[in-house]
Amino acid sequence: MNVRKSLAMLGLLAGLLPVLGLAAQVVEDAPADDIGDDVGTPAVENHESTVSASTLLEYANPKTLSLHSSNALIVDQREGVHLFAKNIDEKRPIASLTKLMTAMVVIDADLPMDEEITISDDDRDRLRSSRSRLKTGMVFTRRDLLLIALAASENRASKALARTYPGGTKEFVGLMNAKARALGMSRTHFDDASGLMASNVSTPRDLVLMTSAATNYPLIHQFTTEQTGQILDLHRNRYVKFLNTNRLVRGDSWDIGLSKTGYITDAGHCLVMQAEIGDRSVIMVFLNSWGKLSK
Repeated sequence: MNVRKSLAMLGLLAGLLPVLGLAAQVVEDAPADDIGDDVGTPAVENHESTVSASTLLEYANPKTLSLHSSNALIVDQREGVHLFAKNIDEKRPIASLTKLMTAMVVIDADLPMDEEITISDDDRDRLRSSRSRLKTGMVFTRRDLLLIALAASENRASKALARTYPGGTKEFVGLMNAKARALGMSRTHFDDASGLMASNVSTPRDLVLMTSAATNYPLIHQFTTEQTGQILDLHRNRYVKFLNTNRLVRGDSWDIGLSKTGYITDAGHCLVMQAEIGDRSVIMVFLNSWGKLSK
């Protein structure tokens, strides 16, 4: 891959932002010394690119990207180099990005994925009164709840997964925080499994670590990139349909390996994504964007 193709990759990144509708308040650019920092992500072996990230940055000016997220980080996954950085160590609420950690804790426990879980009244969102397709009394497998939690960002599914974990929700959230510490996410804290609580906070730098770790889970790759689907309510023998919350996943223009969106009022619109762009593997984190998705 030559420098021209690498620059085209950055052009695609610039094109991503209006597609997502990330039209939030504009804040000052990150300090220049954030650009090119090593983020410490694992190397991706046997990458065929002949252009290093540092060489790419010699030819490109990432600050020309029209970005309106208050916190953002774009990282070359192979080299761990920052291609774009803005306020990457500021703690912010992360909304449903939380569900990536929820998924890792569930999978790490090696619990039976075909175990049946009944949606309880305890799984209702009494904090923000968010809507749900999952009604009290419906019964799903743990696998299906994990699928709809990741692809459609179903809050009741996440709460049910935590509630039915051995030891209950308190134990589950404790393991989420322990996993964050193990990954080196020193500025991250979780208080619930869905992301509805504004006290679930992190930074772009930490979220790159979480996203990088999540790419090692085949189920997370599969479920976060599921365009559309349905899960079976075993109680009524009826299917509940869903759409992925990231419109880019529902198209064919992007080679996306992992995706998770999030939104609560305190957090603004949030996105983490791992994708292959211009033959380069990148992890992208956008926090506190107030624009809605637009065509």
